[in-house]
Amino acid sequence: MTEIKVVVADDNPVVLSGLVALLESTGEVRVEGRAADGAQAIELTERLRPDLVLLDVRMPFVDGITALRTLSKITRVLMLTYTDDDEVIRTAIRGGASGYLVHGSFTAAELAAAVRDTVSGAGNPLSPVAVTALMAAVRRPDDPAPASGDRTQERARFGLSAREAEVMDLIAQGRTNREIAERLFLTEKTVKNHVNRIFAKIAVENRAAAIARWLGTAVEPR
Repeated sequence: MTEIKVVVADDNPVVLSGLVALLESTGEVRVEGRAADGAQAIELTERLRPDLVLLDVRMPFVDGITALRTLSKITRVLMLTYTDDDEVIRTAIRGGASGYLVHGSFTAAELAAAVRDTVSGAGNPLSPVAVTALMAAVRRPDDPAPASGDRTQERARFGLSAREAEVMDLIAQGRTNREIAERLFLTEKTVKNHVNRIFAKIAVENRAAAIARWLGTAVEPR
């Protein structure tokens, strides 16, 4: 199995060391570089070209959200932070983050799976608080939560079939292709075909961007 090359950025040396040890203990990940701020993360990423950057939000000199704008153009970025502010989460997804995980909401095994899924493009890991932040952006606080699969306006806007809308709803919940296949009693290949068609119709290249457009948090072109 080819090791996944990552750069880890966090200004807390204890958290940084713990993440490195945790990732390397999986036997699937090689930490190519460690950064204490966003500027270092950009420099290391430009030089090392890792498969993934694990990026904290609040760091000195150049914060994670600012660094994300450059990093997301080079490689995939998974936000890994204690910051659970709704607007920060939405800004990160709009800025190109492939996923958003909040410390304390995942196990070691789930982190390893999140790294694999992000690098392979099989999923965009989102902590529950991140899903809630994205959903809250498309309805007023006093609006009832939309029923599962009730996406008539979105379907009409993007031209999705009923099945594609079901798949997109599950993508927006952070589900992987495997989980969607199990939920809808489909093969993974069929789900992948649906996902490819959805991306073409929504005019995006990855799941995070699809989620942002589907939930109305993307910045639309003028």
